Amino acid sequence: MNRRKFLHATAASLAVSLLKAEPAPSALWGVPVMDIHLHLRQNIDGNFAHIDGSGVQKAILLANARDADRVKAAQAKYPGRFVWSASTDITKPDAAAVLTKAVKQGAIGLGELKSHVAADGPELRRMYALAAELNVPILVHFQEVPHFDGEGTFSTGFKNFETMLKAYPKTRFVGHADAFWANVDAAYANQSAYPTGPVKRGGVTDKLLGDYPNLFGDLSANSGNNALSRDAEFTAGFLKRHQDKLIFGSDCGCQDGKGSGTGQPGNPAAARLAGKCVARETLTLLKASTSPQILRKLTWQNGHRTYRLSA
Repeated sequence: MNRRKFLHATAASLAVSLLKAEPAPSALWGVPVMDIHLHLRQNIDGNFAHIDGSGVQKAILLANARDADRVKAAQAKYPGRFVWSASTDITKPDAAAVLTKAVKQGAIGLGELKSHVAADGPELRRMYALAAELNVPILVHFQEVPHFDGEGTFSTGFKNFETMLKAYPKTRFVGHADAFWANVDAAYANQSAYPTGPVKRGGVTDKLLGDYPNLFGDLSANSGNNALSRDAEFTAGFLKRHQDKLIFGSDCGCQDGKGSGTGQPGNPAAARLAGKCVARETLTLLKASTSPQILRKLTWQNGHRTYRLSA
């Protein structure tokens, strides 16, 4: 059995076990939904307001390691609805120790890691090795084009990221943000944060997802939604092709899961989602673009499998 067949067989087996333990489907989406990219809110109730309003059963809260107590408070008030992934300033010398402590405190992943460093630089290399050592996924923000003056770029050099996937085969990478999703298009050359129009087949992201079992894609934010909105024919094929590698997330900042407030705060380049809930927009798009069976993988099964969660 070749690697691709083995991966599909393994995924199918895990999917059956997860399906048996799934909660009731969301009334909005017809499948259970876990959001793997929900940033911790200042108000504990705000975390629940978003998932409840957008028809989501569970979420991974992305939180700074120093906010472990706030995460625990949200978990205590809303049992079974939240798990968390930890971040810190990876340029600091104690970053590995801080994140290791967070995992011991219950964090199930590293990230979102978003720093002004190169994707193959020493800071992130230390984190890739740490994620493998701790046996947790690592969520990385890849961005080559600033959204506004002075913002800078993050985890640059995605087009050459294959070298990292080869160098750290035991690390489970979850790709996110502009450069990751713009590179579904083979014609992309860092000309804009959110390119539009038909997708030229053979993009770096498409190739890496197919070739490397340790890379997964976080469908969140304007970046993920934009990539899936560009070319309906491409999107249907992309979701089918990588149905075991893609995971729903929102990265939405709206207040109520219905579009109140700002869906993509601090990102003027994402004006297309102004007044909208990113979770709702992307779930609507996914539901219209694929089968219920694949949708269930994207919204529930793949996230649980990648983050080693019991359903």
